[in-house]
Amino acid sequence: MIETELCAYGIEACRAAARAGLTRVELCASPYEGGTTPSAAAIRQARRIGGVRLSVMIRPRGGDFLYTDEEFAQMLDDVRFARAEGADCVVAGLLTADGQIDEARTAALVAEAGSMEVTFHRAFDMVRDQREALEALVRAGCRRVLTSGGRNTAEEGLGRLRELVRQADGRIGIMAGSGVRPSNAARIAAAGVDALHFSARCLRESGMTYRNPAVSMGGVEGIPEYATVACDELTIAEILNTLS
Repeated sequence: MIETELCAYGIEACRAAARAGLTRVELCASPYEGGTTPSAAAIRQARRIGGVRLSVMIRPRGGDFLYTDEEFAQMLDDVRFARAEGADCVVAGLLTADGQIDEARTAALVAEAGSMEVTFHRAFDMVRDQREALEALVRAGCRRVLTSGGRNTAEEGLGRLRELVRQADGRIGIMAGSGVRPSNAARIAAAGVDALHFSARCLRESGMTYRNPAVSMGGVEGIPEYATVACDELTIAEILNTLS
């Protein structure tokens, strides 16, 4: 059966993934930045949840994937911490200024990961040439790559996903993500990908009854301040049912 991975922005989402029987969780912080490194406490608590493999996002900030020396040093420290806490996998993406895989740094991160698997995330969808990029990831030793086939959603990128599966030829796993829903999960899986990645995202309304209308803590239009990102267990079940 195809592997399944939940993008989890909290401990309860990790528990939901374990209850549902998913293969892995990718633990992240900062959903509105596309995911950043979670806190030490979150990693420790997630590791205590049995029945699901733990992947930890290694991303020091939002924005692009061109990192300074200091940021890369921080990423290596985060990899060491995840390894010490017993994570099964780390997830990262590093690019050069001209839109290629930063192969040297990626290989260094793989070496630091040791026995942990390394997933290269959707920074892969920002490269100039995905065929060349896939070969660079194979050389660097990554276990899998998360991709939407260079498009906004995996459904839009189905043609490229099929090409990547053929090119990979079992040397690296192809995990499809972005916009995976109950209505399209089986169709995306039929492209021959090794895994599906989804968040089953929903918003959990705040319990606050008093809400100060004069203050915006984040100050970013469109980001709710009285709701948090969670996962919908019914959506998870529906996706799994379409794959069975």
